Amino acid sequence: MSQMKSMFLLMLAMTTIVLYLVWTSQGKEMKRYAYQENVVLCHEQSKDTRGLPVKEEPKIYFITPSYPRREQVAELTRLGQTLMHVPNLHWIVADDNRLCNAMVMELLKHFGIPFTHISSPMPEMYRKASTVPRGVANRRAALHWIQSNVKQGVLYFGDDDNTFDLRLFSEIRPTEKVSMFPVGLIGDYGVSSPVIKDGKVIGFYDSWPAKRVFPVDMAGFAVNIEYFLKHPDASMPYKAGYEEDLFLRSLNLTLDDIEPRAEGCTQVLVWHTQTTKRPAPTVKIRKQPATSLKKLLQELDYLGMAYSSSVKGVKSMLSKDGKSVNL
Repeated sequence: MSQMKSMFLLMLAMTTIVLYLVWTSQGKEMKRYAYQENVVLCHEQSKDTRGLPVKEEPKIYFITPSYPRREQVAELTRLGQTLMHVPNLHWIVADDNRLCNAMVMELLKHFGIPFTHISSPMPEMYRKASTVPRGVANRRAALHWIQSNVKQGVLYFGDDDNTFDLRLFSEIRPTEKVSMFPVGLIGDYGVSSPVIKDGKVIGFYDSWPAKRVFPVDMAGFAVNIEYFLKHPDASMPYKAGYEEDLFLRSLNLTLDDIEPRAEGCTQVLVWHTQTTKRPAPTVKIRKQPATSLKKLLQELDYLGMAYSSSVKGVKSMLSKDGKSVNL
């Protein structure tokens, strides 16, 4: 009997050790799989041929992950036509492609915008995941390029299928640490946004809080590069749905550090547009909040992007520190 008990305790101890080793290895994911990232610098163009007025202001490094598909040229063209009007901007296009795509490179030259073209395919192991972390390899490659080549400015993640109001660029340019603002056409609420009271972020309005500390969209924040470089371990992990949250947490960001933009997060200056059509949602809010959210909801209703009701609609929540409360 004592021999069986000893064998049981031995097996239990071995199982505990194995589970511990697996658990501790999760934090080393970036180091273990970094060698599988096959990044190639395809082309750099530093000359700006747009003829825009030269100003003494922080440069924006606009990071765009892209991937081969039939809409790629159309969406890069639409975005490029917007960025052509933004002075002092460097466009980093990281393509999910094993080879440098000559078509993309020639297209980028056409706009006259200073740019960096990178080939950064997603590692094969992540393509087979149940939830694919799209765009992560591309953003990681762009962040690494910035760490190696840039000393100051502002970085911003702008997908090629997003739509941007030109006022957004003036809003993010003076970012000192991390600025945040609403993103339209997101989730069941029709918007994702920080919530502001007395000039400070008190929580987040996002239909998928998922216990995230920073439940925001990738297009909803900008980062000062000097602040980014002060955190050499900052990066974006391959964890679908948590890319923004974990990247911002790797910067040791706090709510007090966040700089609200877009008139205190009451205006929408960027939209997560897609080629598919969805009806405008109705969100149930029992009592109008005494925060920036009240004016933002009025703006969404005016624009026809989302409606609010006290009696019906999708249940709404306010998130803070990974916890959610009903509105």
